[in-house]
Amino acid sequence: MAIFICPHCQNEDERFIAIKNGEYYCRRCLTMQVKEIVVYKKYPPIFTQPAINYPLTKEQEQIAKRVSKNYLDCKNSLIYAVCGAGKTELVFDVIKTSLSRGEQIGFTIPRREVVIEIYMRLKEAFPSIEITLVHGGNTNKLTGQIIVLTTHQLYRYKKFFDLLVFDEIDAFPYEGDFVLDAMFRQSVRGSYVIMSATPSKKLIDSFKDNGEVLTLFSRFHHHQMPVPKIRISFFLLEYLTLFLELRRLLGLGKSVLIFAPTISEAETLFLLLKHLIKAGNLVNSKKSDSSEIIKDFKKGKYRYLVTTTVLERGITIKGLQVIVFHADHNLFDDSTLVQISGRVGRKKDEPTGEVIFIAKNKTKAMKGAINDIKDKNTYVQKLYEQTSKT
Repeated sequence: MAIFICPHCQNEDERFIAIKNGEYYCRRCLTMQVKEIVVYKKYPPIFTQPAINYPLTKEQEQIAKRVSKNYLDCKNSLIYAVCGAGKTELVFDVIKTSLSRGEQIGFTIPRREVVIEIYMRLKEAFPSIEITLVHGGNTNKLTGQIIVLTTHQLYRYKKFFDLLVFDEIDAFPYEGDFVLDAMFRQSVRGSYVIMSATPSKKLIDSFKDNGEVLTLFSRFHHHQMPVPKIRISFFLLEYLTLFLELRRLLGLGKSVLIFAPTISEAETLFLLLKHLIKAGNLVNSKKSDSSEIIKDFKKGKYRYLVTTTVLERGITIKGLQVIVFHADHNLFDDSTLVQISGRVGRKKDEPTGEVIFIAKNKTKAMKGAINDIKDKNTYVQKLYEQTSKT
């Protein structure tokens, strides 16, 4: 029997339990324990229609309505949808339903850059609703009917959200973090909706008892996901291959993201490239100006960015192409490579593009990512063929 179970994160591992002034305390979640948590508030019902820039497909409408029904039935939903399927729009209907009941709504994502982008999209979709943005460095205002926040901020909201939408649950730093998972569980007052393009089998299986898995393997514009191409190169030839591919893509008038496995490698790449090809820049988690650089990239100020996996999710730019340098690095697992590939072809008016893996060897992760994309493309193709016959 455990000597102490933490009331905050439910930890009972004795390695993280200590005693001070005769009382037990948990060192595992010590930095996320606050005496003053945000007080739950009921709002007047608001009946509104979200502003959506494009009509939902039949598949999207069906899933959106199913999520709302599950919510009303106090069931959780997992939306398993490919990158570029329009996942955010799939939860607008359930948000509308929750607003009509005067409830507290949360939308959480592990990474700050994506949280900011989702906040802006929700402000556009629900302009009359009080929406609050909460992340590290932006905690002056903690209340609102819709709160968009990083998962690190969930500890402030105990049994708070009637509806909590969790996007990119498999992203760093949430994935595999015991405390963050506990903070997520304890922040839910009602039901939750999880969205992911690469959910684990464990996550899918967890919905068998009280929930439903809803799949959407077609992109909203009905074009297939780009299948990555592999370029095998060795030593200095890797850099030559990168230079030639980058120059070719830029020559087509495209914007390019170059992914490197580590910060140091990204810095080295950019140091080399900036002398050869102008109008580029570098972003990573340690650069304080990364958010501004990304904004400028979207505006066309930069033609390419060298980045770490900090941009593997949540970025949508017309005509974007992707190069993964050292794609055989062990930090690039198959789900990460799928997410990176999903940055390409996300816009309806430019739904195609190229994804290039540059590596010394073809790894299991690279082959797994390619096979996963091909399998989903084949599934969608067969589905459309069956539909056209009926």
